[in-house]
Amino acid sequence: MENNCDDAAQGRDKEKFVQTVREHKGTIYTVCYMFSKDTDEVNDLYQEILMNLWRGFGSFEGKSDIRTWIYRVALNTCISIDRKKKRKPVRLNMDIDLYEDTDTDTRQVRMLYNRISRLGPFDRAIILLWLDNIPYEEIGEIVGISAKYVSVRLLRIKEELRKMK
Repeated sequence: MENNCDDAAQGRDKEKFVQTVREHKGTIYTVCYMFSKDTDEVNDLYQEILMNLWRGFGSFEGKSDIRTWIYRVALNTCISIDRKKKRKPVRLNMDIDLYEDTDTDTRQVRMLYNRISRLGPFDRAIILLWLDNIPYEEIGEIVGISAKYVSVRLLRIKEELRKMK
């Protein structure tokens, strides 16, 4: 009898987890795309984030908003993988044409994302959250700094992005 109760509780947790992931799929993919433009790598990051979310889902206490927790797990996962990746040599894929879309807006967006990708993982996370219109307080909660320091970091990040060539 006790085993049936455990199975039912686990089934409810699974349903709740699936619903939560469905509701926040865009948030997870936003983080993944900030760390990679390669479709296969984005899918690998997504799967890794899902595994980490599932591992922590039962212990999520609701002290913060679920979206904040998901951002934190997603960013920490991608930052960890990014650090490991930087230790390995990278092979460039030259099968793409960076100039196929010559629209001015597209070029500016591409330039912005190229510059953002050159930032360190912490700064990349902060600018990603800011671009996603997350309030400073929530950004601070996600990355573990004060809202005031978020504003200071953003000023420095924006200045660094302006200076990049």
